[in-house]
Amino acid sequence: MRVSKREPETMKDARDSWRGLPAAQQPDWPDRAELRVATEQLELAPPLVFAAECDLLRRRMAAVARGEAVLLQGGDCAETFARTTAESIHGKLKTLLQMAVVLTHATALPVVKVGRLAGQYAKPRSSAVERRGGIELPSYRGDAVNGAEFTAEARRPDPDRLRRMYESSAITLNLVRALTTGGFADLRQVHAWNQGFVADSRAGERYERLADAIDRSLAFMQACGVDTRELGTTEFFVSHEGLLLEYEAALTRADPGTGRSYATSGHLLWMGERTRDLDGAHVEYFSRVANPIAVKIGPTASPDSVMALLDRLDPDREPGRLTFVVRAGAERIRDVLPTLVQKVEAEGALVCWVSDPMHGNTITAASGHKTRRFDTILDEVRGFVEVHRELGSHPGGIHVELTGDDVTECIGGGNTVLPEHLHQRYETACDPRLNHTQSLDLAFLLAEMYRELPGRSAGSDARPAHLPSA
Repeated sequence: MRVSKREPETMKDARDSWRGLPAAQQPDWPDRAELRVATEQLELAPPLVFAAECDLLRRRMAAVARGEAVLLQGGDCAETFARTTAESIHGKLKTLLQMAVVLTHATALPVVKVGRLAGQYAKPRSSAVERRGGIELPSYRGDAVNGAEFTAEARRPDPDRLRRMYESSAITLNLVRALTTGGFADLRQVHAWNQGFVADSRAGERYERLADAIDRSLAFMQACGVDTRELGTTEFFVSHEGLLLEYEAALTRADPGTGRSYATSGHLLWMGERTRDLDGAHVEYFSRVANPIAVKIGPTASPDSVMALLDRLDPDREPGRLTFVVRAGAERIRDVLPTLVQKVEAEGALVCWVSDPMHGNTITAASGHKTRRFDTILDEVRGFVEVHRELGSHPGGIHVELTGDDVTECIGGGNTVLPEHLHQRYETACDPRLNHTQSLDLAFLLAEMYRELPGRSAGSDARPAHLPSA
């Protein structure tokens, strides 16, 4: 059903309209007075992002929904305060820039780059408690809530961590903005991005050949008198799961020009499988903010529930407003996705369809490590693209957990990580991530899938006119 347009002034209660509704996955804060002190400080803090930036991303996401762009979203499963370092941020950004170049070159489409950065400090958990050797403590819910160490002191939810989350996010954003506007993201640096990472791998060698082709294209443009100064910067947005409602509410701001409320903690927020209850607090909060938003959709989601989410979260059917991130698992994606896409398209809604091939494919290795197989991740992405090709719809992009480091957390990939390698550099705070080489492998393989879509030719990766969008 079509919901009538909501007037901007009714958005003003975004901070509080969710209170009193069931709020899943919220910490059991032991001291509400401490929580109030922390949130009052955040209410007075400057916004991390601005309404105009969120509106720009919404326009870019509208292009994805129309099939005129591709979304690349990636970063840590869970950021940690200890790893909010220049080296770590630099590595993730470099990985995403390389992947974006590969996809832009192959698809001749702009790539919308969104990091799981500057806010991904909280995680939902399947159990509120963890038991070890007869001892029961609260589960680790991310650095925004408590510590990973298995002690009563570390596991106590601490509201002061919300302030540290804000400060760490600000540090990350400051560096990302400096790097993306200060020359590091210059497309003429495509060779430099590869140094110290995968130059000796097959993906690295393939990337170097692509970089050579880009260099030749840029030289041709310069010889023709084309002004290439715009290539010195790139658009980059940040996102996280909008899990901790007290934090999100404290950073909600009304735009003076429109009266619309924005979550100024990040450009794009998403809800997970555990928090998308139609009658819950998260759906209510998300319905009140004007940011582009996303919802994770698992294999058990019914078409009716997806349509109900569409009506609640995108009543005006605004392209770019809503993204459905499908995490069905490699075995289910080809069965689950077609009905959902057909149902939404029959309604005339223009949403972004994005693949999360990570969360539905987690296994436990014999060593006890949580891991994912690269081939299984790839198979879910392939199934996602195949379904859209058969339906004539647009596979909007991917949402993956990755790092710029050479960790050993996922099995397989070009420089193969074997099960017996998992212990060597298993560094994630929660779920296993693709390392730099595996991420670049995935980008090349996804690029090949896009080339095979109708309307894409084998030579479409050589059109220099789209290079600035990388």
